[in-house]
Amino acid sequence: MAHLLIVDDEQGIRQLLTLVFEREGHRVRVAEGGRRGLELLRAEASDLMISDVKMPDMNGIELLRAARELLPDIAVVMMTAFATVDTAREAFKLGADDFIQKPFDVDELKLIVVKALEKLDLVKENRAFRRAQRERGSLGNIIGRSARMQAVYQMIETVAEVQSTVLVTGESGTGKELVARAIHDLSPRAEKPFISINCGAFTETLLESELFGYVKGAFTGAAANRKGLFEAAHKGTIFLDEIGEMSPAMQVKLLRVLQERKVRPVGAHDETEIDTRVIAATNRNLSAMVKDGSFREDLFYRVSVIPIELPPLRERKEDIAELVEHFVKKFCRETGRALTVSEKVLGLLEAYTWPGNVRELEHTIERAVALERTEAIQTDRLPEAVTNYNPSRVASASELPDEGLNITAHLDHLEKSYILEALHRTGGNQTRAAELLHLSVRSLRHLLDKHGIRGMTAQLRDSAARGAAE
Repeated sequence: MAHLLIVDDEQGIRQLLTLVFEREGHRVRVAEGGRRGLELLRAEASDLMISDVKMPDMNGIELLRAARELLPDIAVVMMTAFATVDTAREAFKLGADDFIQKPFDVDELKLIVVKALEKLDLVKENRAFRRAQRERGSLGNIIGRSARMQAVYQMIETVAEVQSTVLVTGESGTGKELVARAIHDLSPRAEKPFISINCGAFTETLLESELFGYVKGAFTGAAANRKGLFEAAHKGTIFLDEIGEMSPAMQVKLLRVLQERKVRPVGAHDETEIDTRVIAATNRNLSAMVKDGSFREDLFYRVSVIPIELPPLRERKEDIAELVEHFVKKFCRETGRALTVSEKVLGLLEAYTWPGNVRELEHTIERAVALERTEAIQTDRLPEAVTNYNPSRVASASELPDEGLNITAHLDHLEKSYILEALHRTGGNQTRAAELLHLSVRSLRHLLDKHGIRGMTAQLRDSAARGAAE
């Protein structure tokens, strides 16, 4: 059964087609004119519309155009007693599936409707198949079964269906671009371009011309007009990585683009309308930047309509084994080899804090696979930073990963680790823990509140008391 809409200003035609197609098992609604037909489509979608061309209030061609904008997949059959080549050409150009001339043969019209609905089913099946493939591929690139990552997956699938701007935050190496690509691939824009740009890799002038384009003669070397990335991503998605690195002047220009949905190429007088979804990302604290005046508050609220925070790898260590397996298979596949990972090696990998996050882990496994000559990855194939890791030892500057790290988050993690260790050693006694850390009790309590762990002191004291009683 399909949902059909009959639009014709002749009551007899409406009654005839209602009788014919209800007997075929379809649900039929009718409208006496184009405007009413459009109202019915807005109220409830139809699978197929049969519409007359000549109607007094809104002709069939106008209705076809509006229906296609409202429901891109709707099947449309046009009818007219005054068929011309130009009318038929315009109808097909706007996406009509077929065209029949009045007076028509009912059996011929029934066959046309059957073919149009079969075509619609095929389109829907293909789209569902491609979506399933994209979903498996996109989310398959983001590894992890931890509760934190399950929440991220759910958010990706939810926001993919809407058009709102998304801000992906997280430390360097956590996979922010993978999230952006997954959102795009699962969205209605998936067939259109996904364009990525690192805002921190360009000077202010170059970034403006990259994003908005330029016209011939706008500056030295501008030998021809060039589209910007916003225009190139029309109907698709643009990913603005490291948006926190934008200069104040560029922030103003980006804000205007987000508000007006128009871009003005460098050196141009006219603006170009765009329909481009924006996904931004940063490893910086934009809220703090707003407070210190280095990032515009109005732009912050524009780009962070839907925030997604990616947890660092050290906060989802239960995902490390799965990530290791994924990367080992990936790099073994490239070399045609098969390697296993011992429990000892996996234990070292799970104990390490990974300041460079998933990217650092990936490079570590790539190196281990490349160097290994046995059937299992050995500990000596791992970097010294991993094999010699001691949570109570302060890392030397030489252990800075090639990918860099978020030093503020890393130091916060070390600070929290030392505090927890001191509390464990002292059974939750804050005075003795403060002495171990060479802090005043007041300073320790401030840090406990900062890291949200003050409640652990009571738990540790109770645990120590139960142990003493036993």
